[in-house]
Amino acid sequence: MSAETSLCPTETALDLIGGKWKGMILFYLCKEKKRFNQLMRLVPGISQRMLTKQLRDLESNGIIHRKVYPEVPPKVEYSLTPLGKSLKPVVDALEAWGIQYIGEGGAQD
Repeated sequence: MSAETSLCPTETALDLIGGKWKGMILFYLCKEKKRFNQLMRLVPGISQRMLTKQLRDLESNGIIHRKVYPEVPPKVEYSLTPLGKSLKPVVDALEAWGIQYIGEGGAQD
């Protein structure tokens, strides 16, 4: 079921921002706009192809904005749209939860 046809709001949100990479991309874009190579350096383990795909997905869903400056060499910056900025409390809450989880020793049996 796609995000457009899901009746569950949580499923819709996770379809749009879930996965291995989108959370980290959003985390860094919540702080400030970034260029592609900055994101490549900040998101460990992501390939150029995967970063491009994730950015395109987030852009097509209205969460980030891609601005191309008319200069040589081309300069492209990514930033959050107003919809994307509304995710900042969610990203902040996930960060706080992660800090708490790590501080408590993570999952222990």
